[in-house]
Amino acid sequence: MSTIEQRLHELGLQLPEATPPLYNYVPVTIHQHIAYISGQVPRIDGHIPLPGKVGRDVTIEQASELAEYCVLKGLSCLKAQIGSLDQVEQILKVTGYVQVAPDFYEPSKVLDAASALLEKIFGEKGRHARTAIGVATLPSNAPVEIDFIIAIK
Repeated sequence: MSTIEQRLHELGLQLPEATPPLYNYVPVTIHQHIAYISGQVPRIDGHIPLPGKVGRDVTIEQASELAEYCVLKGLSCLKAQIGSLDQVEQILKVTGYVQVAPDFYEPSKVLDAASALLEKIFGEKGRHARTAIGVATLPSNAPVEIDFIIAIK
């Protein structure tokens, strides 16, 4: 068992199976030891378990859990591409999109869960730059979508 897989096990986490994209793109592109991971929505068994806008249909706590699932999906895609998450050198950048109600101004609170999870998994290598953006709509009415830029060995 790899070091990161062992860490995931210790945290009680399991990566979901990497699934092919529904549309015309690739899940991961690697260029010069930088992995660009396409936006991940919290689609579980083919559907979004809590669709809607954060601050109206979905609570911050619920959206935070979905953001954590997006992290696990992104890592699953990366592992499928590179073989082992022990090849991660540094999480460089996380960009999160939160589908928000018109009067919700705290997408950063939702993304904090994703950032914290990456740090729990990778330690100092999990600390990263980040952008959290509130948007009007996301694919499949998902409350959150996250993409990643990760340096690999």
